[in-house]
Amino acid sequence: MMLPVVYRRRAQQDLVVAFDWFEEQRAQLGDEFLEAVQSTFRTIELYPEMFAVVHDEVRRAIVPRFPFAVFYLVEPRRTVVLRVLHTARNPALWPAARRRVR
Repeated sequence: MMLPVVYRRRAQQDLVVAFDWFEEQRAQLGDEFLEAVQSTFRTIELYPEMFAVVHDEVRRAIVPRFPFAVFYLVEPRRTVVLRVLHTARNPALWPAARRRVR
């Protein structure tokens, strides 16, 4: 079941911060990170229920090659990407389903 994917502003901000950090480490590493995240987004779009539920209704998809995870909700008509966080972040910072955007 393919659903359209929408991105919360906070997820977009997470990507900008991570991209900048990776670019400071090595030229083009930020682009490689974004490619890996885009691949994860495509998988989520094609198979939204593929990844494990980690809290309430929030699912987590691990980004290949990078220590990041995409947190998202599957709603009846769309998939909502909530955050893109480093996997070492405190789980208390993970998004909760009750914070949905309509």
